[in-house]
Amino acid sequence: MRPRVKICGLMRPEDIEAAIRYGADYLGFIVEAKSKRKLSVAEATTLSLPAKLAAKTVAVTVNPDDDLLEAIAAQMQPDYIQLHGDESVERVAEISRRYKIKIIKAAAVSTLADMKAAEHYAGVADIMLYDAKPPKGETVRGGHGLSFDWNILKNSPLPKIWALAGGLTPENVAEAIARTFAPILDVSSGVEDSPGLKSHDKIRAFTAKL
Repeated sequence: MRPRVKICGLMRPEDIEAAIRYGADYLGFIVEAKSKRKLSVAEATTLSLPAKLAAKTVAVTVNPDDDLLEAIAAQMQPDYIQLHGDESVERVAEISRRYKIKIIKAAAVSTLADMKAAEHYAGVADIMLYDAKPPKGETVRGGHGLSFDWNILKNSPLPKIWALAGGLTPENVAEAIARTFAPILDVSSGVEDSPGLKSHDKIRAFTAKL
C-alpha cells in the first residue's frame, strides 16, 4: 500500500496546489510557533480552507494555550492539530476532548528511551509522528532537515498509525519506505528551495518515489 504523504510548512497558494496535484494527503501549516514558516491563524485559515476538500489540513503548534487553540478551531477548522511541543499526555487528551479534533503528537527521538517515552501518547493521539531531535541549543522544533537512526524503529512498539519525519528528501524517501514501512511520510525542508518556499519539482520527485 502506498504510504500517505504530509507536506508541512506550506506558506503559498501555489505550493498548496502543487502538493495536492502531486498527491499529498495532508497539508501542514505552522501556526503561531517559532519557525521560519510561521503563519498567523488568519493566514493559515486563508490558505487552508480552500484546500480542505482535496486533502486533510493540519495546524502545527508548539505548546499552544487555550486562546490559540480556540482561534484555530473556530477559524481554521483543521482536520488535525499537531502538537509539536512538550505537551503532557493529560494535555493532549484534554485538547482532543475539548475541541473534538484529531491529534497528531510529535515526538523527538534519537534513542530507544525516547521511543519508550513516546509510547505514553499512543492512547490519546490519533497519529504519532517520530521526528529527529533539533540541534543542541536550537529552539525551533522541526524543519531542520535532520534524520534520526531509523534502526530504533525496528526495536520499538509502534502504533497502527504513525508518521516518519526528519530529513526526508526525494533522494532518500525510497530507502525510508523500504527500511521503516512508515504508513505516513512527513516532509518539509526536503522539498524546499529555501525555508517556506517549496520546490514543485522536488514535491513531484518525492511523491514519484512512493
